[in-house]
Amino acid sequence: MDQKFNEKAYLLKCLMDNMTDHIYFKDLDSRFIMMNEAASRWQGNCAPDELVGTSDFDAYAAVDARRMRDEEKHIMESGKPLLAVEEHQNWVDGSRGWVSTSKMPLLNEAGQIIGICGISRDITERKEAELRAARYAREVKEVKDAMEDDLRMAGELQKAFFPTSYPVFPPGALPEDRLVEFDHYHSSGLVGGDLCSVLKLSETEVGIFLCDVMGHGVRAALGTAIIYTLINDLSRTEKDPGRYLERMNQAMTPILRTGEDFLFVTACYLVLDLSTGCLRLANAGHPIPLWLGGDGRVKGCMEDPEQRGPALGVLEDERYTTQECQLQPRDAVAMFTDGIFEMAGADDEEYGEQRLLESFQRHYDLPLPELFPAILKDASLFTGGKAFDDDVCLVGFRLHGLG
Repeated sequence: MDQKFNEKAYLLKCLMDNMTDHIYFKDLDSRFIMMNEAASRWQGNCAPDELVGTSDFDAYAAVDARRMRDEEKHIMESGKPLLAVEEHQNWVDGSRGWVSTSKMPLLNEAGQIIGICGISRDITERKEAELRAARYAREVKEVKDAMEDDLRMAGELQKAFFPTSYPVFPPGALPEDRLVEFDHYHSSGLVGGDLCSVLKLSETEVGIFLCDVMGHGVRAALGTAIIYTLINDLSRTEKDPGRYLERMNQAMTPILRTGEDFLFVTACYLVLDLSTGCLRLANAGHPIPLWLGGDGRVKGCMEDPEQRGPALGVLEDERYTTQECQLQPRDAVAMFTDGIFEMAGADDEEYGEQRLLESFQRHYDLPLPELFPAILKDASLFTGGKAFDDDVCLVGFRLHGLG
């Protein structure tokens, strides 16, 4: 019997001393009665026998030692184990670590609780990595939240660039007596690169500007802020659409080509004379506006595509041609950015300018405030309700009379 017992004891000791987990046994006063090599190294880098009779108060800071003693007292009183608990431990020398601990009652042959046995695993490296990752995630979230707050504020500021009201011709006229009716629609993320403006130039003239800054987000939005300033400055001094775009291009090109970055802007500018119905326009690489007659049919091409100039910001000394067409009452003109016809359906087929034209022809008789929502609904149905990939902006007018 003694020989078998000694063999079992020897095998148990070999197992314990070759395990990296900390294995230990304590009496009813939470004093060590046995531990393996790994536990003794963790406790104080001593031989296991040297630590028999010591307690956690000899190795850990008092606050941690009390916590561990209270845990073990509860285990011995309740008979319930404590399983896989992660604990932060501070040693008396000031060093710190983390362990995953399981503790359970230690029973004698009669089934009486005579102490506790425990298994702990050093998880310091993993836990510190988790804490670093959590700290990094918090820092990233704080930065992200701050950026989103800034973007939301920028988005609110950018909304101020768009029309909140439209010029009235003749001045003071009631809606049913106005010569022309305007509307616009704008959709983007928090900030975007589309911008439109409807400007009263005189008692009988109105300017309508639409542009699309290449790209999305903050860079594109900064471009619209620069353009917004130029729109208002140039409209006071330049009514010819071609020269208007030339001066805007001269002012913007040095800014857009700063450093290695390259931005460009497509733009179209119309000037409508309500005394004659004459519409003058110039185009800088922008989609050609739609000109619809009173029957909803395409009335003609508003411009010669050969006369369309390049986007703003490409060549500083570029010249832009002013073209003219003659509008009649009930005619309508719609300008738009490419985001509405470049959106793709489920099979990656683009919506396209032809479908956009057909949509305008179907809904032409709708009141102007209902027209653009109907156009957008058609495009959205084509894509299966997906969000627009690009910023979308539409602006236009319907001519009711001349005067």
